Amino acid sequence: MSKKIKRHIYISGRVQGIGFRANARDKAQILGVKGWIRNLHDGRVEAVVEGEQSSVNQMINYLKRGPSFARVDNYEIKKESPKDNFNSFSIRY
Repeated sequence: MSKKIKRHIYISGRVQGIGFRANARDKAQILGVKGWIRNLHDGRVEAVVEGEQSSVNQMINYLKRGPSFARVDNYEIKKESPKDNFNSFSIRY
């Protein structure tokens, strides 16, 4: 059994208004990770991802590049303790 992990990620670049969050939600559903993603007022995207270590790492790799029409300039990843309190991966507004 793989270890569960949780990561809090901030992504900057051309990441708002281009379907970044919807594509991330679809990818999370495919990978079976839970959490949420939202736009921030400063132009960044914030995401919390929790699940099996390999799936979370795959999700982070996706968020580092985003969909084809995005441009990720920078990202910050913080480790957090998994709490297993998400039912799905959602877009927050």
